[in-house]
Amino acid sequence: MAIMDTASELIEQDPGPQLPSDPVPPITSRFLFVDVAALRAKQLRRGARVRFLDSDGVKAHHKAERVAMEEVRRGLVAYDVPAAKGGLADVSGSESEL
Repeated sequence: MAIMDTASELIEQDPGPQLPSDPVPPITSRFLFVDVAALRAKQLRRGARVRFLDSDGVKAHHKAERVAMEEVRRGLVAYDVPAAKGGLADVSGSESEL
């Protein structure tokens, strides 16, 4: 009985999925959309909770990739774009002598 009591206590204490508090900027790049959705799909496959309900009028998705794309489309996934590294070669400089 102790195992059942512990399981029900954990379910009652679960606050639900963590949603971003600030609205995320809209994704205008298809490549960024794919990258963010792929990382979110990986989280979903590892057991993360879905951040929207099927009762929202959306067809129920079964694949993690489809769920991740819908979450990104709705702005439910926070992301951070790292700054460009300064170690890249500067192509605007002068040519080297041969």
